[in-house]
Amino acid sequence: MLLSVTALYAGLLALVGIAIAGFAGRARVAAGVSLGDGGKPQLLEAMRRHANFVEFVPLFLVLLAIVEINGLARTWVHALGLIVLVARIVHPFGIKMDTMNTLPRFIGTVGTFLPTVAVALIAVWQGLR
Repeated sequence: MLLSVTALYAGLLALVGIAIAGFAGRARVAAGVSLGDGGKPQLLEAMRRHANFVEFVPLFLVLLAIVEINGLARTWVHALGLIVLVARIVHPFGIKMDTMNTLPRFIGTVGTFLPTVAVALIAVWQGLR
């Protein structure tokens, strides 16, 4: 079985991740800091945006591929993938040094967390069948 739906979202999420990494790289150059954040709040924000993406997206994609290959309906795979894609596009705009309470951060967090829990539970269910 091909993983065509997961492939679509993996590719789109990779492009989002590359963009986020590019913004972090640009912030690094602007701050003149090779490693670490150099005490620059803008660089720390950019680094956390990138790190958060890297912390959560690979786990989601592995689980999405597993449930797709195990036969989860394409509609559900698309729905879960699309929710995470939108969440990961929105989330970086909500990461701010001065507050945790932003709508983009909330949407990004919930839109990543819930689908990841869902695919984890589906994978467990598929494994027990």
